[in-house]
Amino acid sequence: MDKVYVYALAANLSFAIGVQFFTHYARLLSSLWVNCFKAAVAAALFLATVLLGGGFHQIGAGSAGFFLLSGMVGLGLADVCLVEAFSLMGPGRTMMIFGFQPLIIGVLSYFAFGQALDPRQLTAVLFFVACLFIFSLESFRRHGHWNARAGLFALGGVMLDGVGVVLTRFAFNANPGIGTTEGNFYRAIGALLLFAALSRLKPFNFFSRLSGLSRASLLWITAGSFAGTYLSLMFYLSAVRYAGALAAISGIAITGTLFASAFECALERKLPSAYLLVSFFFFFAGMSFLF
Repeated sequence: MDKVYVYALAANLSFAIGVQFFTHYARLLSSLWVNCFKAAVAAALFLATVLLGGGFHQIGAGSAGFFLLSGMVGLGLADVCLVEAFSLMGPGRTMMIFGFQPLIIGVLSYFAFGQALDPRQLTAVLFFVACLFIFSLESFRRHGHWNARAGLFALGGVMLDGVGVVLTRFAFNANPGIGTTEGNFYRAIGALLLFAALSRLKPFNFFSRLSGLSRASLLWITAGSFAGTYLSLMFYLSAVRYAGALAAISGIAITGTLFASAFECALERKLPSAYLLVSFFFFFAGMSFLF
């Protein structure tokens, strides 16, 4: 198997582990707080990794700008939407919406890098729309409303994450000498800058809530941030950097969906619902058009 796909697979497994913790603490605290915390943990770990590996390389202003903007969009806004969706409809269902990402990244890569766009991706989208409808129907049957808010957060997060991926590729292309870990550090700093600005508009009491956590809670959310942000980004940006076609990498999202759904069912100690099983059928049918 190509090393690029191994990186993508490892990234999805790490992220699927992390989202279980993100979901729990987003429901307990807030999605903004969770995202700010995991970005801070990731930035500290990336900084330590870079320094232990010999230090930073020289970086141009344009490349640094792309990395920072990528962090604001992909690690900041996108993850706020995704973690909110995790808390509203669960990690497994949210990860299934990543089926849209190959098309999103494919279109962006076509205009940005001239990479070929596969028309089969358009057919796959119809099946992913069916998944969204099934999730909404499940919510309507259970709670009396369609829960469109959760679907919109998930779809918005996937779109913004796709934009972040393309911006990251721009940054690496502009400065090939920059290592993956350095790129991740700059992205994490970009996300923290965004959260600092958002805290002025919508305070989320980062430090007071941090001091209120028990040692066990602090340990678990740190472990989740290590797996779901630090490890996941280390693997994923390695895949993004060396991939011939970005859309093919995002197509590996199928594994993240399976991992997240399995972990979610195991942690909640319940079997998947009939709606989730039916949506998996449409999800696999859609993914079959992407390979």
